[in-house]
Amino acid sequence: MQPRESTELEYVGFWARTGAALIDSILVMIVVLPLLYAIYGAAYWDSTSMVMGPADFIINWVLPAAFVLVLWIKLSATPGKLAIRAIIVDARTGGKPSTRQFIIRYLGYYVSMIPLFLGILWVGFDARKQGWHDKMAGTVVVRRKGGATQAVKFDAGDRA
Repeated sequence: MQPRESTELEYVGFWARTGAALIDSILVMIVVLPLLYAIYGAAYWDSTSMVMGPADFIINWVLPAAFVLVLWIKLSATPGKLAIRAIIVDARTGGKPSTRQFIIRYLGYYVSMIPLFLGILWVGFDARKQGWHDKMAGTVVVRRKGGATQAVKFDAGDRA
């Protein structure tokens, strides 16, 4: 299959994606922090435990994962990505990624962050603006062009 090119789309770079992640983080904190305070009180902030209990695990780990995955599956984006008019697409076809790809992408964030966020910073240097999580899942983040940018190329034989 020949690679196809979209002259209407551009890869979304590091700073735009950082802004989107900041928006998403603030939205998650607006929900998570009051819940943690309501359940554990002020003592939660003084604790040195990694996890205070089952509610802490659910609120800090399960709830954000469910929030992100449901939005990715339904909209191919989170509120932050929607704010910058970006969506996640399959890197080979330009179509909607599978649920499996979204799960791999989410877990790939941890892989990307463990070595001093190198996999996240990779977005700034990669030709297709892919972080390690994108490469693992076979996804790219794109939006409609807004200026002088590089055209997006989708290639059925190129997963990385």
